[in-house]
Amino acid sequence: MEEFLQHTKSVLIKSNELPSVHVVLGDRECGLDSTVSALVYAYFLYKTHPADYLYVPVLNIQRSEFPLRSEVVYILQQLNISESSLTCRDDIDLHTLNKEGKLALTLVDHNRLTSYDKALDTAIVKIIDHHEQGHIHCEIIQEPVGSCITLIVSEILQVAPELLNQQLTHLLRGVIILDCMNMTAEAGKMTIKDKEIITALEQRFPDFTSHQDVFDALLQAKLDVSGLSTEQILLKDLKELLEGDAKLAISTVYMTLEAGIGRVAPVMSGTVQA
Repeated sequence: MEEFLQHTKSVLIKSNELPSVHVVLGDRECGLDSTVSALVYAYFLYKTHPADYLYVPVLNIQRSEFPLRSEVVYILQQLNISESSLTCRDDIDLHTLNKEGKLALTLVDHNRLTSYDKALDTAIVKIIDHHEQGHIHCEIIQEPVGSCITLIVSEILQVAPELLNQQLTHLLRGVIILDCMNMTAEAGKMTIKDKEIITALEQRFPDFTSHQDVFDALLQAKLDVSGLSTEQILLKDLKELLEGDAKLAISTVYMTLEAGIGRVAPVMSGTVQA
């Protein structure tokens, strides 16, 4: 995986004129499911399709936002996948590629582009998603499963199961376990297909750590804000509500009230003094 990502990034950086590019694009939340879906599906296309395209997984955020996705940072570090090998939205100009007729687009973990990207609709060739169906003008794989990765692994198992080495299987298994809330029926996230895919992955490498250990580690990483600034903490899980000309921003902060006040108080004090 790292070799593929480094190759792709080097072509993007060094080429004066890019060839036709097939981008696999995750959603704007860019959580673990979306990120890994983009990385793995682009790798799958690279390994199983003709070299007519440069296959590029794109994280649908600015590079400066990447540290906010702490669970993504954690699992990629575990697998020795470097941040420098990743491609974010500010590393590639999708709109120019589309205007030049050089862009094909696969959406993973979502099925609608934002208003800013609406012009890219014409480039969409495939959607893999587990939410309510949106587009109808392209190939669609859509099922209400717990994780988009479940749908991607299902396709890989049918077409090229040999790609599922231990590193990749560990990555995919972790995402499904986190998305399906530790594979517990009580959480209401896991479907029969999610369970079948987890079983298939674990049969390939039966010495993996327990579901509980994987879930606990990823959940702890997701909630970890220890390395973030106060501003980054407020941006980490930010939701915006729009009503006419009014905009309301709401931040979910993963810390106690006391810890939050302890961070904010010095900043406010400095502002008042200034």
